[in-house]
Amino acid sequence: MSAGETGGRARQMRQKAEELNQAAERATDPDERQRLQNKARRLRDQSEQESAMEAGDVYPQE
Repeated sequence: MSAGETGGRARQMRQKAEELNQAAERATDPDERQRLQNKARRLRDQSEQESAMEAGDVYPQE
């Protein structure tokens, strides 16, 4: 995967995380809200890791 692809993928993950956060805000069921927030948090964490790897700051964990 090239650096451009990684950056685009990280951007897409951040956008999806934002969409999930918005869905969580609209959710009326507390369990569903928590599930969506957790999924958004995982996506944000993963996008940050990929961005750091693209910048050469971090090596992937195995």
